[in-house]
Amino acid sequence: MVPLPPESGLLPDTTRRIDALVAQAQATGRAPSLIIGVLRDGGLAHVAAAGQTPKPDPDTQYRIGSISKTMTAVLLLQQRDEGRLDLDDPLDQHLPGTPVGAVRLRQLLGHAAGLQREPDGDWWERSAGADLDTLLAGLTTAKLAHPPHRTFHYSNLAYGLLGAVLERITGEAWWKLVRTRLLDPLGMVRTSYQATEPFARGYVVHPWHGTLREEPRTDTGAMAPAGQIWATTTDLARWAAFLAAPDPEVLAPGTLTEMCVPVAISDLDSWTSGYGLGLELHRVGDRVYVGHGGSMPGYVATLSVHRPSRTGVVGFANSYGFRSGSLPVLGRQVLSTVLDSEPVPVRPWRPVSAPPAPEIAELTGRWWWMGREIEVAWEPTTDELLIAQLSPSAAAPWRFSRDSTGRWRGRSGLNDGEVLVVRRDPTGAATALDIATFVFTRDPDRTD
Repeated sequence: MVPLPPESGLLPDTTRRIDALVAQAQATGRAPSLIIGVLRDGGLAHVAAAGQTPKPDPDTQYRIGSISKTMTAVLLLQQRDEGRLDLDDPLDQHLPGTPVGAVRLRQLLGHAAGLQREPDGDWWERSAGADLDTLLAGLTTAKLAHPPHRTFHYSNLAYGLLGAVLERITGEAWWKLVRTRLLDPLGMVRTSYQATEPFARGYVVHPWHGTLREEPRTDTGAMAPAGQIWATTTDLARWAAFLAAPDPEVLAPGTLTEMCVPVAISDLDSWTSGYGLGLELHRVGDRVYVGHGGSMPGYVATLSVHRPSRTGVVGFANSYGFRSGSLPVLGRQVLSTVLDSEPVPVRPWRPVSAPPAPEIAELTGRWWWMGREIEVAWEPTTDELLIAQLSPSAAAPWRFSRDSTGRWRGRSGLNDGEVLVVRRDPTGAATALDIATFVFTRDPDRTD
């Protein structure tokens, strides 16, 4: 089990504001219980809770609903990274004979395939789920509500089909993949397919007299990849920490970054929200928050992270609808409160024990192109070259690391994906850095 780092704490004024937001939301939203966890740099920094039915606790399970989709998406990207599929594969390549087989896996992940929102039959979230063969048998061409990639159209059905793809490719059940490939490596021991005590019962609150009606806790069958999972605040914080800064043994950091690139914008009027590869994207001011909301009968949930600062919020309420508004909106409000009020934790600089290898050391220092100056430094902890533009723009440094062939390849910013070629003279000494045909030399007067 991977231990969750101890609580790092927030400033007292910040925690008071968060506690007040949560208390107000629970009261006006009439949630039997509400809990919000704030994480910073991988660890829970504060937990705010309100309500008594049950009294919220970080180890109490709630249903996470569609946050399950983020796990389904990570599993699919793992398979892509291992060479078993391509995101532009048509669905028919993995589920032969399906009448919606022309849609692409990437479109399904980003809710841009044009599929209807729900499968056939009764409301799947509140009914005993059908098996995979029944789900596939219910597909017809009429399930395409829009031509693929014409518009964003959220589809739970899409994630049922992605779960089917995972099972066909691996020969293993979706839940087994979640357990062995995600939960076990991340130490998420209180995350389960069905509720495991202690768990919060889920309710619908009567709109006129405030009584509670307990909702069924269904096994959603083949639709489980869209919303089945149960988790605690502590465990969901582990998953949020992973989405902020993934464990490379589980998913390559570059792949997680790829998941955060918009597939479709869901708010065409102001471009404040979109959807990547299994992740919701929300722009709040100058920041982009990554995560997902969730709801199942009797439950709402939220997860949102600001990846640059490794700060996030997770939360649950055990009432369907959450009368005062959206729990994800509350989560983003809490997240903004933390980021606006708290300094980003600064990691101390430590000297290195030895200089870089000579072939790296000779690349460091000042270089010029067309009178513009850059400075190349070496980052020993990541074995990267950091190339900073010495200009008033103060842009973030370009990062270059060695790929599988030993070449320096850009990993950020303008030169992401570009190859840095070191030009050498007949003696083997480095004389220029060629980045996408822009040639930097040691001489500020040279223009080649």
